[in-house]
Amino acid sequence: MSLIAAWFWLFLSLIPLLILERWIHRHVQGIGLLLMRDPDLATLFYAALFFPGVLLHEGSHWAMAKLLGVRTARMSLFPRRQQDGTLRLGFVETERVDFLREALIGGAPLIAGTAAVVVIGSWRLAVGSLGAALAAGDAAGIARGLVNSYVSADSLIWLYLIFTISNSMMPSASDRRAWVPVTAALIIVAVALYYAGAAPLVLQSVGEPLAAGVRVMASAFSITIGVDLLM
Repeated sequence: MSLIAAWFWLFLSLIPLLILERWIHRHVQGIGLLLMRDPDLATLFYAALFFPGVLLHEGSHWAMAKLLGVRTARMSLFPRRQQDGTLRLGFVETERVDFLREALIGGAPLIAGTAAVVVIGSWRLAVGSLGAALAAGDAAGIARGLVNSYVSADSLIWLYLIFTISNSMMPSASDRRAWVPVTAALIIVAVALYYAGAAPLVLQSVGEPLAAGVRVMASAFSITIGVDLLM
């Protein structure tokens, strides 16, 4: 699969993923209120349901900060309601650093969540064979893939982990704060390489690894969409 096709697959899966994620978070909170009849208990229900994903999200922030030599302060995995009425499930406080390291720390949950979803989906739920059967239009292969994915005794546990991790891995607005200057810098570098005539050489060197990374992320998004629809 070419780099352009990989990016197209990624963006094509990103839109329904974001729509499903917002829908799920909104309705899970509503279900909690209906079941508990108490806002505080409903908040605990909501936080407990997504706790594995929140743990990975905030833990990946902390691990990336340590890896990049950035000092961390407080870390919380408990829900807190903000002044605007929104609910923050957790946070990690880090020192102010350059925008490159800040962008990497902010994007760590997406990297960790993508890796976790792909590993669980491929290793425990065998979605690779199911995806190949879907692409080939093989009805018998699709049936076998579904059976292989969901007949094991622990399949519901792995489905739950994919559900909570994938619906907690998207960076928040504060996590994305440094992405604008990083994107602008990458665009400037790409334009400079293009006018210097070095763009084909760079693409030849990094094109396939970049396409592989994009395919992995697109695969994670696609697995998440399937699990979210099932849930």
